[in-house]
Amino acid sequence: MTDLLLKNKKNVNLKGKDFLTLAELSSEEILFLLDEANQLKQMQKSGIPHPYLNGKVLGMIFEKSSTRTRVSFEVGMYQLGGQALFLSNKDIQLGRGETIHDTAKVLSRYVDGLMIRTFSHSTVEEFAEHATVPVINGLTDLHHPTQVMADLQTIYEHKGKLQGLKMCFIGDGNNNMTHSLIEGAVKVGMDIAVASPEGYMPNKEIVKNAQAVANYTGSTIQIGVDPVEMIQDADVVVTDVFTSMGLEDEAEERLKIFAPYQVNEELCNYAKEDYIFLHCLPAHREEEVTSSIIDGPHSVVFDEAENRLHAQKAILKNLL
Repeated sequence: MTDLLLKNKKNVNLKGKDFLTLAELSSEEILFLLDEANQLKQMQKSGIPHPYLNGKVLGMIFEKSSTRTRVSFEVGMYQLGGQALFLSNKDIQLGRGETIHDTAKVLSRYVDGLMIRTFSHSTVEEFAEHATVPVINGLTDLHHPTQVMADLQTIYEHKGKLQGLKMCFIGDGNNNMTHSLIEGAVKVGMDIAVASPEGYMPNKEIVKNAQAVANYTGSTIQIGVDPVEMIQDADVVVTDVFTSMGLEDEAEERLKIFAPYQVNEELCNYAKEDYIFLHCLPAHREEEVTSSIIDGPHSVVFDEAENRLHAQKAILKNLL
C-alpha cells in the first residue's frame, strides 16, 4: 500500500492484543491490517481456502442489535476455518447482574477471542482488562473502529491511496463514527474535516489526541459548523444517521437541528468532481442523505459494507 507499510510489515505482530480504538494502533499496524484485508479479499474472491483460524472460537456479545456486524463476524470466522458464538443479554448472565469481571474471566476459559457490541465504551475496556483473550470493539457509543477499517479499505480500493486525501464527515460530530474516522484518518495521513451543529462537536479529548498524531503524520483536522466550508475539495464524503441507536427520544429535535447538514447534490457540488460517498448503514434516505447521492454514481456504500467482512477477517486472523 505504501512504502511505510512495506518497510514495516514484517515487524508487525498483533497476536493476543485487543482492538478497542484506532488511537491505540500505530500507523504501521493499521496499514498492515489493511494490506492483510486486501489479500484475504482476493483469496475469498478467487475461491482460495484460508483456514488460518481452524479450531478457533469467537464469542460475540451483543447488547446492541446489528445486521452487518453480526453477519460479517460470523461469516468471517467461518471463512477463516473457525466458529462464532452469538451471545445476547438474554443468553448470558451478564444481563441478569453477573459482573463484567466474572463474565470476562469465565468466557476466556471457553473461547479464543471476544467481540463486544455495546453502549458504554467503558464496558469493552473493562472486558479487556479482565479477559485473557483478545477483545474486539464491535461498536460502542464512543468508537466504531472495525467500521472505519472497512472505510479505509474501501477508500484505498477506489482512490489507490490514502495519504494526502481529504475526507469530510457531515452530521453528528459527537458520535462513534466521527471519532473513529478522525483517529483513523490521521494515522494514515489523510486530512479530515467535520461539519456539525454547535453542541454536537466531536469529543475534545479525542480531537486533541488526534491532533498530536496529525502533527507527526502531516494530516490536518478541521472542525466547523459550515458544511459548505468543510466539504470544499473533499475526495471522500461521509455521513451517518442523525439519531444513533439509544437516542430515539431525540429524533424529532435532531431532524430539525441537522436538516442543514443533509448530504445532497447541491452540497456535494463543492466536493471534488470524482469524490466517493460513504455511509456505514443503515441509512435513512431523504434525512441525512438523499437517494440521488446514496444510490448515485459516487456512492460506494455496498463496497464499504462488504469490506466489513474482509477488514474484520484481517483483525481476527492477526489477533487470534
